[in-house]
Amino acid sequence: MCTHLTRRDSTIVSLHTHNDRGTGIAATELSLLAGADRVEGTLFGNGERTGNLDIVTVALNLLTHGINPGLDLSDLNAIRDVYERCTRLEVPPRQPYAGELVFTAFSGSHQDAIKKSLSHQKAGKPWDVLYIPIDPADIGRSYRAIIRINSQSGKGGVAYILEKEFGFQLPKPMHKEIGRIVNDLADEKGTELTSADIRDAFRREYLERTAPVALEHFKTTERDSTVRCEARIVANGTPHTLTGAGNGPIDAFVRALGSAGLPKFDVVSYAEHSLGAGAEAKAVSYIQIKMARGAAYFGAGIDTNIELASIKAIVSAINRAVSKR
Repeated sequence: MCTHLTRRDSTIVSLHTHNDRGTGIAATELSLLAGADRVEGTLFGNGERTGNLDIVTVALNLLTHGINPGLDLSDLNAIRDVYERCTRLEVPPRQPYAGELVFTAFSGSHQDAIKKSLSHQKAGKPWDVLYIPIDPADIGRSYRAIIRINSQSGKGGVAYILEKEFGFQLPKPMHKEIGRIVNDLADEKGTELTSADIRDAFRREYLERTAPVALEHFKTTERDSTVRCEARIVANGTPHTLTGAGNGPIDAFVRALGSAGLPKFDVVSYAEHSLGAGAEAKAVSYIQIKMARGAAYFGAGIDTNIELASIKAIVSAINRAVSKR
């Protein structure tokens, strides 16, 4: 019609779609590509029957393609609040861009994809995150809650929250272990877990175990490239004073534990990082041990002293291994 219409330059072709077939937005965007000049719609698609065109969705769709729609949608939450108060209607939780759950991922595969995309997203570069077509911050929303956890969530989502919310950079092999623990907790509670729930579950499982082994004292000395340790532990209610020597504090402590009657194990992997910044920053250690029977378990420890954090991580792993057995 635009091609054959006389006096096209003096005519405004205006689109007024409804959504009865669920194609209101698609039909509008195709018509804009075909030469239409103006779009008529309503906020969030309010209108007769299935509603009019949602002007917010069309505008932000254009924005994601680099076309400025000329509308200020930088505080979409405030716009939604006014709309709901004035119309007494609610914006559906999965309404594009504005819905409460739009920037939320529950499934494990989606969480993992979002986590990986966000880790590659560079400041000042074009937004390019799988499943999330626009930076939530551009419309006044937060992506702190992009990933929410329930019993169907994946290990990647749990690890993402522990890192972004609380600074714990778990080794990749540890993700599956903590994911299973959090999923079991979500099943038990029968509800979605908050970030605090996940943090508390991590602390209970890895940082706060004191049985059957509790560490009371640990110190090292070094001579001729050999590290000697002295440790005091309580194992199964019995105090033990241990000594050992090795090529480092971890090796010395593992050798010392041999006289305490604990199950035999080998250290498989070790990782550490700082938690926070400055002189008061704490160190976090993650250690995986493998029991003589073949099962492997992670432990974690926190302390201002990196050496002591690693020793606490070994004790954590032992306590987890014994409790699982």
